[in-house]
Amino acid sequence: MNQTKGASRQDEQREKIRRRMERIKYKLIIISGKGGVGKSTVAVNLAYGLFFQGRKVGVLDVDIHGPSLAKMLGVEGRHLGASRENTIEPISICSGLKVVTIASLLENADTPVIWRGPLKMKLIAQFLGDVNWGELDYLIVDSPPGTGDEPLSVAQLIPDMNGAIIVTTPQEVALLDSRKSVGFAKALKIPVMGIIENMSGFICPYCGKRIDLFKRGGGEKAASDLNVPFLGRIPIEPDVVNSTDEGRPFIQAYAKTSTAKMMEQIVEKIMERLEKGSI
Repeated sequence: MNQTKGASRQDEQREKIRRRMERIKYKLIIISGKGGVGKSTVAVNLAYGLFFQGRKVGVLDVDIHGPSLAKMLGVEGRHLGASRENTIEPISICSGLKVVTIASLLENADTPVIWRGPLKMKLIAQFLGDVNWGELDYLIVDSPPGTGDEPLSVAQLIPDMNGAIIVTTPQEVALLDSRKSVGFAKALKIPVMGIIENMSGFICPYCGKRIDLFKRGGGEKAASDLNVPFLGRIPIEPDVVNSTDEGRPFIQAYAKTSTAKMMEQIVEKIMERLEKGSI
């Protein structure tokens, strides 16, 4: 009897998710094979880049144990709301851009989330099915590194995911893991939007010389070897640190820089592939 009730609740939740996701044109998951590659920074700037192109964008942070998007988006201390219809209201950053993160449910930023897999999957299901996302052009899902519970839950709960974007850095250790991320997406039948090579070189602000701290070109080679698109490279930019700490998108705060232009080009490639049907 209890098993029947449990199955019924799961079916009901999946139906709610299906109805919510039907109102969103494109769903993208940002993944990486390892931590420390700047995946969340890339996710935030891609979301803002799409927003600046006039698209309505939602950002879902499914990094349950180490959420960082509240800080990056400047919404620390703000909490998710509730409507009379018993739905969760996302945090509105501005008209046309909203975010949901577990950080907005915690007592403070130092509170640890000590959960096993089933609890994490249940929360992700609620974020997808119980949140009033409304009509969106894009939902950007920022996941923790690896191919574990969180990205797997998202992939299973959103069967019509439009694409996975893999973020890597150029060195070989990161590239080995990015290959696993491509394999993860293919195994779950998620179209691979492409690979982004982050931290790809550093331009000295004093002499203008390029320094390849973590090598260069590895992400592009991995994309070629795996026969997936290469979306572009983003160099190390000290002002990314400043904008992140201040809760401002680099792509806007430093819009005139060459790095911001590279980010914009990646956004344009994503839109081209999805909106013009070239994927």
